[in-house]
Amino acid sequence: MMKTALVLLSLFLFLPASAGQEVRVYKGDSRFLNDVIFTVRDGKVYKGRSTYISDIQLRIDKDVIYRGNSTFLSDIILNIKDKEVYKGRSNFLSDILWTMRDGYLYQGRSVYRSDIVANLIDGKVYRGTSSYRSDLLFTIDGPLTFQEFIAVWYAVNYIY
Repeated sequence: MMKTALVLLSLFLFLPASAGQEVRVYKGDSRFLNDVIFTVRDGKVYKGRSTYISDIQLRIDKDVIYRGNSTFLSDIILNIKDKEVYKGRSNFLSDILWTMRDGYLYQGRSVYRSDIVANLIDGKVYRGTSSYRSDLLFTIDGPLTFQEFIAVWYAVNYIY
């Protein structure tokens, strides 16, 4: 039952986002505007509530995530193939950073419970397998594509 609910949730969370729709990412369980850490709009991750070009932190183009607003090969941070996320432009199995399965984000290529980095429940992202409020990392207020979610995950963990 729980696994079915997580699968349905992950399908809901990764619906195609409509063009121009803003999705905000909040610290923890907050929904206050002062706690917006990133805004996702038109395949770009912006700092805070901004949508100015100067505040673009990451750009998502198909299955590739770039630093800033760049589309240069040298600025590729991550690339995604199926539900596996690779470092830079690599496609080597040894360069898989994360794998998404059944609403869980795993470290590397693993699917072992001990390697779960995060889980998604109702737009909330928790550390590991936890669903405790104290382990709530951030809240997403709308649907994201898988690529956008990975960009947000990267931004929260490596930029914020």
